[in-house]
Amino acid sequence: MKASQDRAIAIWLYFGAFCIMIQILLGGITRLSGSGLSITEWKPLMGFLPPLSEDDWQHSFDQYKKIAQFQLLNAHFSLDDYKSIFFWEWFHRNWARFIGLAFLLPFVYFLIKRKIDRRLIVPIFVLFLLGLLQAVIGWLMVKSGLNDTDVSVSHIRLAIHFISAIILLGYTLWLAFELSLDHLKMKHRLQFPKLNIAILVLLFIQLIYGAMMAGTHAALAAPTWPDMNGTIVPPNVLEKIFSLHQLTENLLVIQVVHRFLAYTICLLILMLYVRTSSWKINKDLAYIRIAPVLLVLIQIISGVTALLHSLNNAYKSYALFHQGVGMLLSISLLLLLFLNRKKT
Repeated sequence: MKASQDRAIAIWLYFGAFCIMIQILLGGITRLSGSGLSITEWKPLMGFLPPLSEDDWQHSFDQYKKIAQFQLLNAHFSLDDYKSIFFWEWFHRNWARFIGLAFLLPFVYFLIKRKIDRRLIVPIFVLFLLGLLQAVIGWLMVKSGLNDTDVSVSHIRLAIHFISAIILLGYTLWLAFELSLDHLKMKHRLQFPKLNIAILVLLFIQLIYGAMMAGTHAALAAPTWPDMNGTIVPPNVLEKIFSLHQLTENLLVIQVVHRFLAYTICLLILMLYVRTSSWKINKDLAYIRIAPVLLVLIQIISGVTALLHSLNNAYKSYALFHQGVGMLLSISLLLLLFLNRKKT
């Protein structure tokens, strides 16, 4: 009975994780389409309805006209133009509402049927808190751009919003792993198990810098590869890396950090692959060892491609693909860590 209950809850969590992944991609589309500030009000309950009449649409458009993004960037917009950017932010918010229901309704059902073990109550409560926190961070991020000076949201807040979504995704998957994969055992573990953790820490930082790259359009500062505007590292950039302000505000510094973190992570993942060569694992899971290698190579290629196309609209598709592969790489390393952890 316990095994079947755990399996049902794991399926619920895996579905929730899939929905979170879709939401992260929708967030990427919202950013790339410039839709993030199109809805200037936060209505957690009634906001699921779009404007239902021309007067409602005009009211929403008039609210948008009050912010700098319209006044300084989109002053040429007609009502139809506004409707085109409204959709993605509205869909992004409604998918968040759907995720809330997708977690809440099955949870209530499991409680009523007494299918949730006591050991899961606190972890699932933490899961709901993380989801609520993510919603609040999202609104605070949007609110940071609703003024008469900024044409976009703060890239720092964008990075916080993105990385908190990754944390929520990772936490959800870890709970699902514990319920569905805990029976798997490695006969040979990593000689240096901290390597997997170190890669995840670096990837965590890399994802933050990826969000800052997107939020600041830092690719435009050096849209060339393998050089950066004719040099491997632009002059005076290295000395600026030791300044926190430069690390978060200087476009060339942000791009240098993002590039060289990518190279470092790639080398460490290759090292991880070599050090797991003696593993004896279930043949059905043999792909786990090679998955991070393949994904990090695809990730670098897609990142370079997005960079080289950053001066035209084609980069949007490459950037979204790059973001998606980044998620998959994170998941593959998280799964590798779970399977390689010490039993408690």
